Amino acid sequence: MKRVVCGVSVVVAAFWLGRLSAQDIEPSCPSCPSTYISVEEVEQYATVGREQSRVDQQVRSIDIGEANVQVAVGHRGALDGPRQNSVASHELVTEVYVVLSGSGTNRTGPTLVGRQARPSDNYAVQFLNGPGSNSADIEDAATHELKAGDVLVIPAGTGHQFTKIDDHITYLMVRVDPNKVVPLMDEEAAHTYLDERQ
Repeated sequence: MKRVVCGVSVVVAAFWLGRLSAQDIEPSCPSCPSTYISVEEVEQYATVGREQSRVDQQVRSIDIGEANVQVAVGHRGALDGPRQNSVASHELVTEVYVVLSGSGTNRTGPTLVGRQARPSDNYAVQFLNGPGSNSADIEDAATHELKAGDVLVIPAGTGHQFTKIDDHITYLMVRVDPNKVVPLMDEEAAHTYLDERQ
């Protein structure tokens, strides 16, 4: 019986894979160019973050067809404990953190306590990660000890909060923006931003 079920499964899978061949599927972003960001540029953003206490800086916001994707650099200095109402959530944008240097403790979870929506004229709402909120706490939060090389995926709507940072933490953020709520930002705008802050 197991052999029959396995055999039928293989035949069905082969049938569907055959129907979904690359010849039948159109690219979701036809003729879209790739985007290159050098390590030197990422370092420039990290330097601005360190020297000017800029926690979150957009590097690019790119249209990739059915969604936008943003690349940002985050930098935070030492933190002994969580700040009041510092649980952030972004209702439409998923964030992926890639830790470049430093370390810190981050709590995450979907059940938010004392949630307050950010106003529509909030800078982060307008230019970084779309509609979001700040909350007082997270029920049943997962705790993550982050260090260089670690990756943390924070789905849209999930609360996240740094509660401790030893010396600093610098991280690359890749934001998945399926509703295209964040405005586009190209290389020229990125370089203008850096020139104005150096």
